[in-house]
Amino acid sequence: MAAELVGGALLSAFLQVAFDRLASPQIVDFFRGRKLDEKLLSNLKTMLHSINALADDAELKQFTDPHVKAWLFDVKEAIFDAEDLLGEIDYELTRCQVEAQSQPQTFTSKVSNFFNSTSFNKKIESEMKEVLRRLEYLANQKDALGLKKGTYSDDNDRSGSRMSQKLPSSSLVVESVIYGRDADKDIIINWLTSETDNPNHPCILSIVGMGGLGKTTLAQHVFSDPKIEDAKFDIKAWVCVSDHFHVLTVTRTILEAITNQKDDSENLQMVHKKLKEKLLGKRFLLVLDDVWNERPAEWEAVRTPLSYGAPGSRILVTTRSEKVASSMRSEVHLLKQLGEDECRKVFENHALKDGDIELNDEFMKVGRRIVEKCKGLPLALKTIGCLLSTNSSISDWKNILESEIWELPKEHSEIIPALFLSYHHLPSHLKRCFAYCALFPKDYEFVKEELIFLWMAQNFLLSTQHIRHPKQIGEEYFNDLLSRCFFNKSSVVGRFVMHDLLNDLAKYVYADFCFRLKFDNEQYIQKTTRHFSFEFRDVKSFDGFESLTDAKKLRSFFSISQYGRSPWDFKISIHDLFSKIKFIRVLSFRGCLDLREVPDSVGDLKHLQSLDLSSTEIKKLPDSICLLYNLLILKLSYCSMLEEFPSNLHKLTKLRCLEFEGTKVRKMPMHFGELKNLQELDKFIVDRNSEI
Repeated sequence: MAAELVGGALLSAFLQVAFDRLASPQIVDFFRGRKLDEKLLSNLKTMLHSINALADDAELKQFTDPHVKAWLFDVKEAIFDAEDLLGEIDYELTRCQVEAQSQPQTFTSKVSNFFNSTSFNKKIESEMKEVLRRLEYLANQKDALGLKKGTYSDDNDRSGSRMSQKLPSSSLVVESVIYGRDADKDIIINWLTSETDNPNHPCILSIVGMGGLGKTTLAQHVFSDPKIEDAKFDIKAWVCVSDHFHVLTVTRTILEAITNQKDDSENLQMVHKKLKEKLLGKRFLLVLDDVWNERPAEWEAVRTPLSYGAPGSRILVTTRSEKVASSMRSEVHLLKQLGEDECRKVFENHALKDGDIELNDEFMKVGRRIVEKCKGLPLALKTIGCLLSTNSSISDWKNILESEIWELPKEHSEIIPALFLSYHHLPSHLKRCFAYCALFPKDYEFVKEELIFLWMAQNFLLSTQHIRHPKQIGEEYFNDLLSRCFFNKSSVVGRFVMHDLLNDLAKYVYADFCFRLKFDNEQYIQKTTRHFSFEFRDVKSFDGFESLTDAKKLRSFFSISQYGRSPWDFKISIHDLFSKIKFIRVLSFRGCLDLREVPDSVGDLKHLQSLDLSSTEIKKLPDSICLLYNLLILKLSYCSMLEEFPSNLHKLTKLRCLEFEGTKVRKMPMHFGELKNLQELDKFIVDRNSEI
């Protein structure tokens, strides 16, 4: 097999978090100060290095060997547990430090702390020995599995100091240039603007083609073309439909796109009536992007109010399936692969850092063979081009050409090999950041700062260079993923999107540990699930929340709704939830209309680093929230009933972000100025009578 580039396995990404924790002087001081066996730390580090040396080989072999895949899963589980253990030590250190500063030590408290610390010390030693036993057992299986050591080094080359600073100049959702699609564009525009109508009103045209051909990009170019503006449609709307076609949801989304207003109606007839009233007698252009539904009856239910538009109304659909077009009684425009010249132009546009650079004969020869492997797919050409733009030697290009990933068995996944290659050669620190995006639905509009805060709360942005702020590191990571075409700029200013095939890839590589409600059709949540995301509007139809309490190692639980507020429809109380998810790091109830009180048990969530209670009905925060010594991010914006902060807020010494715009808070708590790590504060209230 060809030698691999700098990119590291996803396993290495998880290992890096543990390495960063083990490198912390506080962890070493903890063991020394409490007279614990320091060999446990060195043995753990040695064992993690042994596992890491096998990571790259295991990541490739997992696609063809189920035993290796199972081994990787077990290793990741053990590493997660090791990291949780180190997190408990970190919490204990911070707790002792905060309590020592805030109150004098009485004889009684010293005795209590002694017995508590003795019990904690024994627990740590016992659990660390168990983690070591598991890792040693797994490392010893390498020969039986045929795993070989790679060229691993634990310097910053592995963790991603080699960063590309090139940002794509044409990565807007509506890219400034598309190659080889002028004829397609003209045909579609002529059809949309023609005066002819047919009995199947409104007229429908489907752009049909396999994933990665550029159907959405073509539709966006058509949608924004001046000829469409000149056609004077009364209404223009764009709706992302994606995998799950639910009549009420799709109809309501169309209504929201037309009115530019949120609609909470749960009654289909009511939504139909509103949509009919908006479209009655109006000539409209509606784009339905990424449609998968092949059931004619469901489409007819959506089409009914659309039939009230004026003659000349048009619907443009993008889909991978001709069956979808048939079920909609649509005309079809088949999108073909790009021709040889267009493929070369797309590839060179992204592979060459400067437009005036010319490739020598050897580069040209290798480049042509790589282009052939992309099979005329613009997305494949774009991502491979971005990958090679960060690797400028001919040996790097040959390594890409000769990679076995091109020949991966297709039965394992429908992911385009070029995307696997681009992912495989990501530095390990970018792999974990990309994989975490599996928690978000297709067509999600990412806000860079929000995603960076989530990465921060998962300890993805740790750095041995303490002079660097985690947010700066996050900015660098995000920009690098952007430059490698894993994100694109959205048409909405300040937001970013991910191609649906890249979303599929993220879900594929992180499937064992994340559960995204609506995407995952399982009726219960696996015990091994570490990350859980949902939209409130999907909660009612899910009956598996009892199993959520079995996922005791859950690290993420958050709402991803971008559409205002919704009621709490979980079949489990928040208090019961808190009592089960002791290892949670990211917790979000943003937009939960029924949340009026936060239970005291929130203070038991020692690992919690991000808490988002924005747009809820809470009136106060419990004092126990000040026991969350690891908390980095606290979001309370538009909690319109919230009047004050807890008096001991200053004990949250690690807090970096505090948002409380749109609340009734009128003064800052005592000693607020002791929050030395606070970097993000959306407002500050000066009260002359308070001691800041």
